[in-house]
Amino acid sequence: MTPFGFTPDDSDDSERNNGEESAEFKAMMAQMAAMQAQIQSQFATMGINPAGFASDAEVLPKNIVRDTAKKFVTAKGSAPIGANDVARSEEAFSIAELWLDEATYFPRLNELGNKVLARTDWVDTTLNGWQSLVEPLALGLSTAISELIKNSTETNSENPEIELPMPMEMISVALSSFIGSLLATQLGQSVGSLAGTATGIHDVGLPLLDKSYPALVSQNIDEWSSELDIPIDEVRIFHALRESAGARLFANNPWLVAYIRGAVSEYGKGIRIDIDAIQRQAQEAFESATGSDSGFDPTNPESFTAAINNGIFTPEETPSQREALTKLETVLALVDGWNEAIVMRAAGDRLPHCAALQETLRRRRATSAPTQQLFANLFGLQVSPKLAREATSFWNAVSESRDMEKRDQIWSGILPSAQDLLTPEIYLASIVIPDDLSSL
Repeated sequence: MTPFGFTPDDSDDSERNNGEESAEFKAMMAQMAAMQAQIQSQFATMGINPAGFASDAEVLPKNIVRDTAKKFVTAKGSAPIGANDVARSEEAFSIAELWLDEATYFPRLNELGNKVLARTDWVDTTLNGWQSLVEPLALGLSTAISELIKNSTETNSENPEIELPMPMEMISVALSSFIGSLLATQLGQSVGSLAGTATGIHDVGLPLLDKSYPALVSQNIDEWSSELDIPIDEVRIFHALRESAGARLFANNPWLVAYIRGAVSEYGKGIRIDIDAIQRQAQEAFESATGSDSGFDPTNPESFTAAINNGIFTPEETPSQREALTKLETVLALVDGWNEAIVMRAAGDRLPHCAALQETLRRRRATSAPTQQLFANLFGLQVSPKLAREATSFWNAVSESRDMEKRDQIWSGILPSAQDLLTPEIYLASIVIPDDLSSL
C-alpha cells in the first residue's frame, strides 16, 4: 500500500518524478474517499456518534469528548451522591475555608455550585474547560493539515490527468475532521480516566471553570483513602484544603486563566507539518505500533489511528512553541507548588498526617497521572516532579521573607521563570520598586 505522505525522490529524471508523485497523489485521494465511510463506521462500532465531516463541524467535537468520557466513567462506576456525602463534604469545606483565611490573602468564594460531585458530574462540570483548553491545539493541527493539502494540490496542479474522487475542499475537511475526532477521542479517554481519580475540580491544577468554586468527588476521596491508615475525616479535610486553595487562586486571578489558555493557544497557532518527514514518521509509527514492517495503510482506521497517535503528524517545534511550552510547564508547577505550600501552612499541626498525605499525593502523581499523560500526548509537555518541588520550595522561601499579602501579590505581577525558582531572593529583589524612581 502506498504510504500516506509525499515521498522524496532523488532521481534526476523530472518526468519520472512527476509521474510517481502524481500516481501517489491520486492514490492518496482515492484512499481519502474510502477513509470517510470507514472512519464513521469505526466510531459507530465504538458506540460514539462522530461529528461528521461537514464544513461546519466542530474542530474538536464536544459530543465525542463527552461520550467517550462518559463511557469510561460508566465502565468504572459512578456512585450517586447521598445525604451523608453532602454533610461530610460541607463540614470539611467549612473547616478548610476557616484555616485558609489565615494562610492566603485571597478571600473565600461565594457559593456558585454543588460542592459534592459524582464522577459523571465531574465530567459534565469540567467538559467546557477541557474543550477551551485543548481546542486551540486541534485548530492549529487542522490548519496545518489544510495547508498540507493545499500545497500538495499546487504541486500536482500541472497534472490534469488526475481525477480526484472528491473536491479538494471536501478532502481537506474530511481529514481535518478526522484528526479532530481523534483528538476528541483521546481527550475524552483522558477526561474519563481522570474522573475515576480526581478528588475535586481543581485537583489537576488547571482552570476548568469560567467561575471557579471548590467541589469534591466523594467517591474518589473514599477510594483514595482506602489504602491509608489515616482517618477518613482527615483525608477529606486535606483534599478540601487543596480544592479550596486552587479555587481561590483561579477565581482571584482571572488573568491567570487567560495566561494558561494563551500558552496553549500560542503553541497551537505555531503548528507546522513537515511534509518531507510524514512518510518516515508514518512508517516508523506504524512499525512501532504493530511490531511489523508491513507498511502504513491509511484506509485501515486502526492503522491510521495508531500512526497518528505515535507521531504521523508530529509538528515541527518552533522556538516560539518551545517558549510557549516552557511557560506552560513553569506556570503549572507554580500553581501546584503554591497549593502545596498554602495547604501545609493552613493545616499546620491541625492535621497530624498532613505531611504523609502530601507525600502520598506526590507518589501517586509520579506513577499514575492521566492529566500529565494527556499533556505529554497532546503537547509533548511533562511537568517534572523536580520542577514542582522547586516551586514549592520557592513559595516556602517567599513566605519566610514576605507577608501573606505580598507573597500572593506575586500572582498579579511578573511570574518567576524556572530559573527564578532556584534563586527566590534574587527574584524578589528584581520585582521591588524603589522608593526613589529618579534614577530610572
